[in-house]
Amino acid sequence: MDTRPAASTDPTLEADVFARDCTSRPVLQDITGRWGVLALVALREGPYRFAALRRRVDGVSERMLSQTLQSLERDGMVHREVQQTIPPKVEYTLTELGARVAEHLEALIVTLETSMDTVRAAQAAYHRE
Repeated sequence: MDTRPAASTDPTLEADVFARDCTSRPVLQDITGRWGVLALVALREGPYRFAALRRRVDGVSERMLSQTLQSLERDGMVHREVQQTIPPKVEYTLTELGARVAEHLEALIVTLETSMDTVRAAQAAYHRE
């Protein structure tokens, strides 16, 4: 027997990320996790094979990137295509939904990167108090 509240099991109910049992929360967590954001935005540049994506997302371990891509694929953000070559090659691309989400994430990144002077000043002021 499923003991979860109806809101988390009934696909006809409206998603509300602020509700504790909303099914959108785990998806939001997958997307906004450290590696999810970077993988999605990197894939906006075009298709990537695993090793190239790992180099692009500097600092991510093979294990974490693999887990991140699996989560993003499960959530419908990333498409994984196995090319029938010897050896087999796997290529990752964004789905339509993934592309829409990544566009917003990239805007957030650009806002942060272009505001770092303000952020650093705020951090310095905070630490002086």
